[in-house]
Amino acid sequence: MKRAVITGIGAVTPIGNNLKDFWEALVKGTSGAATITRFNPEHHKTRFACEVKGFDPLQYMEKQEVRKIDLYTQYALAATDECMKDSGINLDACDRNRIGVVIATGIGGMVTFEEEVLGFAANGKIPRFSPFFVTKMIPNISSGQISIRYGLHGISYSIASACASSNNAIANALDLIRLGRADVIIAGGAESPVTEASVGGFNSIKAISTLNDSPETASRPFDVSRDGFVIGEGSGILMVEELEHALNRGAKIYCELAGYGAASDAYNVVATHPEGLGAILAMEGAISDAGVTKKDVSYINGHATSTPIGDISECKAIEKVFGEDSLAGISISATKSQTGHMLGAAGAVEAIACIKSIETGLVHPSINLHNIDPAFNPNFDFTPIKARKREVLVALNNTFGFGGHAVTTAFKKYE
Repeated sequence: MKRAVITGIGAVTPIGNNLKDFWEALVKGTSGAATITRFNPEHHKTRFACEVKGFDPLQYMEKQEVRKIDLYTQYALAATDECMKDSGINLDACDRNRIGVVIATGIGGMVTFEEEVLGFAANGKIPRFSPFFVTKMIPNISSGQISIRYGLHGISYSIASACASSNNAIANALDLIRLGRADVIIAGGAESPVTEASVGGFNSIKAISTLNDSPETASRPFDVSRDGFVIGEGSGILMVEELEHALNRGAKIYCELAGYGAASDAYNVVATHPEGLGAILAMEGAISDAGVTKKDVSYINGHATSTPIGDISECKAIEKVFGEDSLAGISISATKSQTGHMLGAAGAVEAIACIKSIETGLVHPSINLHNIDPAFNPNFDFTPIKARKREVLVALNNTFGFGGHAVTTAFKKYE
């Protein structure tokens, strides 16, 4: 089978609207959490989120386009713009019929959906809807908009597997490259769930933190006082390219996308399996598919949502896969401690953290981790508070979603 490498990266996140700013903030240990500005959160149990800040869609599209495109797609287009430029690809010198797009989302155009329904209700139920309502809201539209913008005629679709969505998209991109169905796949995810309905819905199932007096400390994976995740938003986009294609055009290669594993807990709609069954299968599958050994793995980007049950089940799975004696040799960190949980975009943004760790020899910190839960094996290295220098040869990226979806991707230093 053909090999796939990462040759371009783009990011729009709560701690930086481009790759450089995102990575610098991540290494520094910056929190993206603050009081919600998108709407008045006064009557909500949770009044904060990790919003994207200072985003100007007019840097990426014409004014008349903005009203036709939901915020989640605006984020995807902005991140793709950076990814394309970062890759140095000359599309005119490529076969556009063999360049595809797989962009995932957990929810899709939630901002548009809420605005249109509230507007309908406010108008006395007179059916007046925007002609762009449907095409702004549907979850596949980010892939469609990117394909249209760049004239890419290869395969194009979307994936929805809740919080595993964009990791699933990256895994699908690997399959498409391996099987020779494409030369390049633009893969990743986008999400804009900071709305009244989303916050209210997650509050109703007690999934998100309510530490309103200290939002910047609220996302605290692995900490004994964690009380739920923090909603985040944005987009992460990767250029997944067939190795020979990349070499022939003299592309910069960040690393190899070496393998993935995917499974299902088949346990509960919202809760992960208490022993981390799906996570075990996904990690073991990724290691096997990548053709590496467990001893080769030096870094794991944890799903690490900061929920009481989820963090424990993931750590049980890691301990089961690698064994107690090997834990001290693996660095683990929680990107969500800084970005919040970006839902369908989380896997792609956390994949970027893995890739940059391989490139720079730095593992970013898990912030707000002052009192590690005694339920965890003391041999776990959660990289608390400060970034750490270490060589990363193989990195695993864990993502788990409502419905029991489990996906782990494996990134390897390119040789």
